[in-house]
Amino acid sequence: MWTAALLRRAAQARFFGRSLGSDGPVVEDPGVETDTQFTIEIDQITKRYGDNLALDAVSFSLPPGVFGLLGPNGAGKSTLIKSLMGLVRITSGEARVLGLDSRRDFRQVRQLVGYMPEDDCIYPGLKGVESVAFAGELSGLPPVDALRRAHEVLDYVGLGEARYREVQTYSTGMRQKQKLAQAIVHDPRIVLLDEPTSGLDPLGRKRMLKLIRGLYDRTGTSVILSTHILHDVEQICDSVVIVGHGKLLVQDTIANLRRPADETVKVGLEQPDPAFGAALTEAGLRWEEPQPGEIRVFGDSDTIAAAAMDAARKTGALLRRIESGRNSLEEIFLKAVEKQN
Repeated sequence: MWTAALLRRAAQARFFGRSLGSDGPVVEDPGVETDTQFTIEIDQITKRYGDNLALDAVSFSLPPGVFGLLGPNGAGKSTLIKSLMGLVRITSGEARVLGLDSRRDFRQVRQLVGYMPEDDCIYPGLKGVESVAFAGELSGLPPVDALRRAHEVLDYVGLGEARYREVQTYSTGMRQKQKLAQAIVHDPRIVLLDEPTSGLDPLGRKRMLKLIRGLYDRTGTSVILSTHILHDVEQICDSVVIVGHGKLLVQDTIANLRRPADETVKVGLEQPDPAFGAALTEAGLRWEEPQPGEIRVFGDSDTIAAAAMDAARKTGALLRRIESGRNSLEEIFLKAVEKQN
């Protein structure tokens, strides 16, 4: 007798059939050449809503991978995603998705791309499996294939037991999973996710991020994660694009961005202590205090660790931690936004 865990594992094996040697995706060939080293290519795209400049000559290219799209509210993230899908008309410039022009070839783009919007997109009265199958048909799947895939992806996202419930009865966490299932039902090559962990509790967020990362690790499906939750990006993304006021501010791998220009160590104190900093200066070390109780010391890590312990003994300061001085994504984000302002 099959247990629930075995049933889910079997469903995942069917869902990830592309990487396990099956016949692969059932989406019909859009008939357009999509050979390109980049998943996304954006060249000087501008979008105006009347007098409001939502995107201002934005340019960047993304290879396959998992990418974070960051920016404060009103930065242009959602407009950028909708431009890639051909859901809004670009004022000027060019956006290409898998080599396809997002304006001219928008129908083919939508067959190859999955989109999870921030807002709920439910049809009251439809059951979960019907809603997901309908999304599959809209993406070009024949009805029989759409229904089969709907069952598989609902098992994958953890909604198998709720597949026959009407979607309007779903909780916030269930609706987020349902939206992800709708985005991946047609086995896309890229998924664009707009605030996929919004409204989720910590456990729900952790599970959602694991599902998202698995899309690339197990099937090679590239992911663009648009969010304002920096921790989510640090958890699963390889690279990051930061936008603000419609402009591109930063594009790089997270590893490169977190690497400081100079070798540094972060020292955390239980509470700010000017005497501790004076002791570091007396030891010949250069340091700065980005925020109270958080000290960044420049120099060799072993030397700094020994000096910090000695300074704590001399001053009575209580150390909370001594760690590598890598930049946090929060620091990177705030510097980029503040520099623009």
